[in-house]
Amino acid sequence: MTDDTDARSSDPAENEAFRIGVSRFSMETCTFCPRPTGIEEWEYYGPPFRGEEVLESSAYIRGFVRRTREVADSDLVGLYTPNRPVGGSSGSWVTEEAFEKYSSDIAEDAAGSDLDAVYLSLHGAMAVDGVPRPEAETVRRVREAVGDRPIYVTLDLHANVDGELSDAADAVFIVKRYPHYDSAYQGERAARVLHRQLRGTYDPTMATRKPPVITPSVFQGTAESPAMEIMERARRWEDREEDVFVSVAFGFAYADVPNAGATVMVVTNDDQELADEIADDMEAYIWRVREAFAGKELPETEEGVSRAIEAANAGDTPVILADHADRTGNSTHVLAELLRQGASDFAVATISDERAVSELADRAAVGDHVTIEVGGYEDEYAGDPVEIDGEVEYLDRYDGGYQSFETVAVVRIGENERVILTPGLNQVTAPDIFDDLGIDFDDLDIVAIKSRVHFRRGFVEPGIAGEVVKVDAPGLGPADLTTLPYENVPDDLYPLTER
Repeated sequence: MTDDTDARSSDPAENEAFRIGVSRFSMETCTFCPRPTGIEEWEYYGPPFRGEEVLESSAYIRGFVRRTREVADSDLVGLYTPNRPVGGSSGSWVTEEAFEKYSSDIAEDAAGSDLDAVYLSLHGAMAVDGVPRPEAETVRRVREAVGDRPIYVTLDLHANVDGELSDAADAVFIVKRYPHYDSAYQGERAARVLHRQLRGTYDPTMATRKPPVITPSVFQGTAESPAMEIMERARRWEDREEDVFVSVAFGFAYADVPNAGATVMVVTNDDQELADEIADDMEAYIWRVREAFAGKELPETEEGVSRAIEAANAGDTPVILADHADRTGNSTHVLAELLRQGASDFAVATISDERAVSELADRAAVGDHVTIEVGGYEDEYAGDPVEIDGEVEYLDRYDGGYQSFETVAVVRIGENERVILTPGLNQVTAPDIFDDLGIDFDDLDIVAIKSRVHFRRGFVEPGIAGEVVKVDAPGLGPADLTTLPYENVPDDLYPLTER
């Protein structure tokens, strides 16, 4: 422990106000994607930051801050925080250089900030070249910096973690909903329990289990079974027992790491026996429902597009045609099949193609007729480039959705058929983008998007979608995990044991 940390009382409850450090270091890494994530990618949107900006930098943190300011006289210190990396989950292995820089600087800042506790907003599915468990290693470094001070962690539902993290942290809280409506709520939970620990009324005691199950993201939506029942079981334990917090990470199957797969983490108030009982029960339940959770089949491209056209012809519009496996956004399989099968009144949102967007920005203007090849080059599963011929309807900056882009293009390629081109991956989760780009959403029969589950937030739950067709087009995030060339995941994971 540093001299700065030792300068404060060893009993934080004796201090007039608690000083709590807050930082975020978060990435969901698809190790099968082609582009590594180094310092340049982490700082694409700007350099690391500190102070008040940190306290607004994620929903988890905003929930933590809100609850802290409601319940306690505390000083929140925004510690060194890396920006979000460009590409999100289309980025591959984080370089060891980048991880060393950011994790060490977070720890160094914590060491010099005279803290009573630390809250870390992590993801759980970061994959680092040469560092098997980066989240646990980050917490260990912070622990070395601050000594025996509480360290609390929140994670995304797609975390790949294990007992090394729960051994390093005092308590871990994981979102229960996918789409992630409860990120801020988990931040609030962490704040509430942390302040109880600081006041001496809560002694966090954890149990962690790793049911040997790995599942694709497309089957993890908590509005569907059995994901819904797994989380409901966790909530029932929380309702039944006082001071209990039951978290389940479904895992992120597209990170080839040694702790891949589902995780159960239980926090109790100084009751190891109860923590173990609940963790054992949740592990056994997840194992019982493994076949339904990991073994569903989805239509491939030709069949999926055919189903979408049939549903549109039957009047079940708009049909949301979800290409869940395209991690880079550059795939053309669905677009090519829509054209081959003669679909009408559709929009493809979006094809990620920096080359095509740049070419249009250089040589075209709104109203121009263009012929251009799009997509089909970013990864080995992207398909072939597709030539489109039509009128440029939009060519300008776009702010909205998951990303902001300097230039986005809309090309109308028929009577009422459009392709939206973005220079980077853009997961469309709500109809707003169509209005923003001047497309009449109500006139669309088929909306082809690149999304796993998040689209449910904006299209399904408000009752907008007439029908949903999930298509298992070729891509880096397939539903059939047995097709992936894993090298590092455990040998006993279902359904990989069926290979």
